[in-house]
Amino acid sequence: MKHRAVVASGLILGSVAAVITLLARYGIGPVLAWIAAARGMSGTVFVIVYVLAAIVLVPDSLLTIAAGVIFGLVRGVILVSVGSMLGAAAAFFLGRTFAREWVHRRAERWLKFHAMNRAISRHGFWLVFLTRLSPIIPYGPLNYAYSITTVRVRDYLIASWIGMLPATVLYVYAGTVAATLTAVIAGRTSLGQKGNILLIAGLLATIVMIVLLTYFTKRELARELES
Repeated sequence: MKHRAVVASGLILGSVAAVITLLARYGIGPVLAWIAAARGMSGTVFVIVYVLAAIVLVPDSLLTIAAGVIFGLVRGVILVSVGSMLGAAAAFFLGRTFAREWVHRRAERWLKFHAMNRAISRHGFWLVFLTRLSPIIPYGPLNYAYSITTVRVRDYLIASWIGMLPATVLYVYAGTVAATLTAVIAGRTSLGQKGNILLIAGLLATIVMIVLLTYFTKRELARELES
């Protein structure tokens, strides 16, 4: 039993190392092409790639759109949801443990960080939810940014999942109407009318988020100065 566990761990680590090597050497295109041609374990490999991409800050939009081409709408949404949540959780964990000092040094450069952090401690769920709705705030850096705030893990995970779901459906849907995976990798995709409506809704959520975040940050900054 112990021998099997060692072998399984070795295979998993070997697979992870292989995927990271492919991403670093050839980029995401060949990896997606291999997943599209693979059978059986393609869904699992896709989720692993999504998680690793989140950790090393590879943009997620291409992966999400490609999921629509490779897996279709329903399965693509499920796999992206699983991958994005595991990736968000993994980056969040790294940011609160091994990479905390690295993330904190970069956050400290922003003078209003402490005030924003206090706002998140009181309104964490809604601020996470609104930032996840926004199509212009990058997914990867946001995972690390939240890791050094006081947001509760439960609020972070639930708000992230709900907030990312509309964009997940939007980009996976864009993949389903794309002609080929090659077109997706080359950036030749169209969101269509429904996709544009969802995109506009996401932009409106961005405006609401900016207004609320500015308000909460200014209020907390005023409290900091008074104290």
